Amino acid sequence: MNYEVIVTCAVTGAGDTTAKHPGVPVTPKQIAEAAIEAAKAGAAIAHIHVRDPETGKGSRDPKLFAEVVDRIRSSDTDIVINLTAGMGGDWVPSEADPSMPGPGTDMIGPLERLAHVEELLPEICSLDCGTLNFGNGEEIYISTPPTLRKMAALAKEWGVKPELEVFELGHIRFARQMIAEGLIDDPPMFQICLGIPWGADHTVDTLKVMKDHLPSDASWTSFGISKMQMPIAAASVAMGGNVRVGLEDNIYLDRGVLASNGQLVERAVGIIERMGARAVTPAEARKRLNLRGA
Repeated sequence: MNYEVIVTCAVTGAGDTTAKHPGVPVTPKQIAEAAIEAAKAGAAIAHIHVRDPETGKGSRDPKLFAEVVDRIRSSDTDIVINLTAGMGGDWVPSEADPSMPGPGTDMIGPLERLAHVEELLPEICSLDCGTLNFGNGEEIYISTPPTLRKMAALAKEWGVKPELEVFELGHIRFARQMIAEGLIDDPPMFQICLGIPWGADHTVDTLKVMKDHLPSDASWTSFGISKMQMPIAAASVAMGGNVRVGLEDNIYLDRGVLASNGQLVERAVGIIERMGARAVTPAEARKRLNLRGA
């Protein structure tokens, strides 16, 4: 059981949720306001993607990240900033020639994937620790060992904590290898990602198995998508972990009731408190995770 819980809010993501929920943040102003709303509701960390303000689709434009981060930092609300570094690994084979990229492909190298991280130096950036068949189409998310080793080394050089996102046991195995090679500073920070097709399923049994494969000194969080967001949050606390909620992973507060990020954080904090624990502050999270300047 974890009695001092770090709550992360993943405020927007890059998925096609804007067509299902008009309240999903799209513009930099909306994304920054969502992070501030989450902080006021009890989140210690905001996990941030950006979107093209015109189309609503996920983007990796450093200017959009810069505007979001500037708006958060210039506010009077404290929250740990965690920027995604997961964009730029999408491969969709061409129908005419599967050896070539088709529409939807966005493949870039490790330094370009981290361009916004180098510029803005957030306290945390995500590091997706392996390749994954993503959904039921042709899309593959690609993160190869050389790319991940380079990204980890750069994050360490810049003093940015990598959040090691793991979608199945092989990802944990490789993350542990990077730790053994000295590419990740202590304590390692893991995010167990459950329910993404076709990674690990979002069940309590799966969470237990994946948690048991983490290093003993790891700080870890988990999330389940959709209706399993809150059940996985409760299971995570009971197993000694932390909690992630937010509109990136689930757009509903209750069946048929669309949520805001603040409402999802409030619901998670309520669960945590009813379990006899509490949500820690951003300052406490910085100290626990040994973040830069803590």
